Amino acid sequence: MTGIVLNVKAIAFASAVGAFCGVVGVILALVAQRRAARAVRECKDLIDGAVGSRGTVDPRAVRDVAIVRYDALNEMSGQLSFSVAMLNAAGDGIVLSSINGRAETRTYAKPVVAGQGAQELSPEEAQAVRAARLGGGVIANGQDPSGRGGNGTKRASATA
Repeated sequence: MTGIVLNVKAIAFASAVGAFCGVVGVILALVAQRRAARAVRECKDLIDGAVGSRGTVDPRAVRDVAIVRYDALNEMSGQLSFSVAMLNAAGDGIVLSSINGRAETRTYAKPVVAGQGAQELSPEEAQAVRAARLGGGVIANGQDPSGRGGNGTKRASATA
């Protein structure tokens, strides 16, 4: 009879321990679910830019860059002149141009607001702005910044 009582006590103890472990497991699962939900929320805020300039996504950061190389003075100098457009997500930024000749080099900087020059842009500067907005990368003079050649085929581009 004592053997039966001991077996009943052991079964009751094992049941109590099992129930306790089950409750602890449910609590740990709820804590883990809340942490995961918070991490997902924080990642979403970073992606949406809700964190502001301290986050990893800043709409004011330069993200669109393109270079147009050309021979501004027709001196057979190997297209040493260039215009570089550097713009943010809103299309605001600058265009830097360097006109290189045999005897001198001139450098110009012009502001760009919403994808348009605040001052009149040269054709090469306007081409650099278009290429930056379209993701054109490096363009030699005479190429279409949309990335399409005369025959409608996509050209390979190197990004800056």
